[in-house]
Amino acid sequence: MKKYNLKNIAGLSLVEMLIGIVITSMMIMAIITSYNVVNKSYSQVTDRAKISRAGRDIVEMMMRDIRMAGFRYILGTNTLGMPSRSYLEFKGSDTTILESHDPIIIEKNILGFSVDGTVPPSLKHDVDDICCDRIHIVYDDFNQNDVNQPYKRYKITYFALPVDEGNDQRYAVYKTVQSWIQVVGDDTGAWSTDCAVCYVEQKIRDHVVDMEFVPLNKAGLQMVPLPSPGSDPAARDNLYKIKAIDLRLTFRSKNEFFRFTSATKPRWLKGLGDRHKAFLDKYLRDSVVVTIYTRNIGEGI
Repeated sequence: MKKYNLKNIAGLSLVEMLIGIVITSMMIMAIITSYNVVNKSYSQVTDRAKISRAGRDIVEMMMRDIRMAGFRYILGTNTLGMPSRSYLEFKGSDTTILESHDPIIIEKNILGFSVDGTVPPSLKHDVDDICCDRIHIVYDDFNQNDVNQPYKRYKITYFALPVDEGNDQRYAVYKTVQSWIQVVGDDTGAWSTDCAVCYVEQKIRDHVVDMEFVPLNKAGLQMVPLPSPGSDPAARDNLYKIKAIDLRLTFRSKNEFFRFTSATKPRWLKGLGDRHKAFLDKYLRDSVVVTIYTRNIGEGI
């Protein structure tokens, strides 16, 4: 039998093995750290992209409705036995905002909305909170298959309501669609949410920080006084001088975005005018600003 000398067998000593384990552990820790950094960066990029994409989607929706504001359908001479023009009652600038048929009405710094104009106490916020304008958009349509009411009129309202989930207090954008119900032969009608395309307080986007609408005249200047029905003749007159709407929507990330907060260096959110806010939390906020030109209203049309 051949005998082996253990001193001549190659191998690793205990010290060498420990050194190898330490080096391997350091490499694993470096890989894990790098992965966490890359993963966090990816999550931040994804969050920013989600905010931007969601902002574009809701802006496109609002653009379509604002461009339709004031539209009137004229059928003209026809063989269908229908009126050549809309017979629907029109309630103009001398009525209330909720009853008005004026193309665009903007209410500044409003929270809470209901069809009858009441605001439940649970939806009332601090008087210093200036979040979120509300906009009412009215336009006509036509449906020749509806012999009872071929001419249609819709009121679209965008507004914000508070959302409180645990410690996360924020706002969400909602939309209400109403239809003017007035069958052929009737002299008057009423707004209703009981129609095929109507709905009330449908949430269309969460985590909104602010929503701002600024009406512009033909010179591109902010309109003062704000176009509105009521007792002010200048405000009523401005209702049909709107040439464009400046829109700003600001959204917030769902999860905390930044690693640190600073009590001495807040992150500022700039508005279209003097509507600025400072934030000390870790959330990311991103604004979308567009100018939407009206097609069917405005001085000179």
